[in-house]
Amino acid sequence: MHAPSENPVASRHEPATGAPFSVALALTSMGSDAEGTEIFGATLGSSWTIGPKAHGGMLLALCANAALVALGVDGVQPLAVSASYLSPPDPGEVQLRATLRKRGRTVSLVDVELRQGERAAVRATVTLGPPESGEALFEREHPMQSMPTEPPPDAVDVSKHPLGEIVHVARVCELRTDPSTAAYLRGEVATDPAIRLWVKPKGEDADALFALLAGDVAPPVTLNLGRLGWAPTVQLTALLRAQPAPGWLRVQMSTNRVGNTWFDGDATVIDSAGTLVCQARQLAMAPAAVPASTT
Repeated sequence: MHAPSENPVASRHEPATGAPFSVALALTSMGSDAEGTEIFGATLGSSWTIGPKAHGGMLLALCANAALVALGVDGVQPLAVSASYLSPPDPGEVQLRATLRKRGRTVSLVDVELRQGERAAVRATVTLGPPESGEALFEREHPMQSMPTEPPPDAVDVSKHPLGEIVHVARVCELRTDPSTAAYLRGEVATDPAIRLWVKPKGEDADALFALLAGDVAPPVTLNLGRLGWAPTVQLTALLRAQPAPGWLRVQMSTNRVGNTWFDGDATVIDSAGTLVCQARQLAMAPAAVPASTT
């Protein structure tokens, strides 16, 4: 086993001064084990949380960054990330173990396990390769492209709303919600539970890893159905389709079916140029219905 290093490793995500997202992705090399698994340390900051637990999108971005660093090849990005969430880590120190499964001329594969203490929190498979280039041969128009490229004045700034006391990521990201898709903020139930919002990192432009986080940044659609409890993600698969253009990312979270135990969430992320940059589908646990009060 290699000796641990006291120095942060050179991340494939270039840091920017005063940029919380880049800071949150910092990895420290802890050497490798006898099987060649690269081991990294990282710190989950208290702002990258929903309530007391780490934000799932941040965990996904950390796993993808560990895969990038372990592969050590320039000119590649995550193309697909499939993660199972096993236990919710708390803010604090975590360890990421990255195992190279395939190093190919075009496509490579890295398995990453994120652990806190003795608990495995996330297990992810990261497929990496060169990013898309040139104009798309075909791209279906999406209703989201009619959203303004920047949030209008009536968009809800989550950091200034009481919801910001729970959604702590609004401290480190610019996060605005489309009020027409936020029935839950008015105590109402929506016919269509889809939620739309705008997001960008503070202090830097969005890149592919932030687009990955954006695929899990929307609140659960169950809020718009009057189910206000915790909705933990069990499995999430994200496809990164393009590098984002500078500016706000527009996000829509929709669903095909909400059951009493499980529901799906489909996130579509487009950039300021109207390009599809991320698609993410997750399976989550449906919050329990709150029993009607009796008098």
